[in-house]
Amino acid sequence: QVQLVESGGGSVQAGGSLRLSCAASNSMLCLGWFRQAPGKEREAVARIYTGRPTYYADSVKGRFTISHDNAKMTLYLQMNSLKPEDTATYYCAATADLYQCARGNFRYWGQGTQVTVSS
Repeated sequence: QVQLVESGGGSVQAGGSLRLSCAASNSMLCLGWFRQAPGKEREAVARIYTGRPTYYADSVKGRFTISHDNAKMTLYLQMNSLKPEDTATYYCAATADLYQCARGNFRYWGQGTQVTVSS
């Protein structure tokens, strides 16, 4: 069983920055960030495979950066130029199944961290 623990969420004004972290109990090749706002479906934010970003949602391109420190088994999401519409609970996810990774399907999930952006 893979444990994922997110941290780094909080409240920030529009235009500000936050960096989310996700500590994993095992080394994983495919990891991703998702978010879910109240009343909305969960959406994929970014995905990384063997240390190389492979997906960003159009809404975050140019503002968010996903990275992974394999030695620390920690996933990061640097979020800059934050907007009120970025307000959501952010989840990290992982899978060891490369077939599912390519399709954005993850088996392991963290508990989430709240990000609130005020205007």
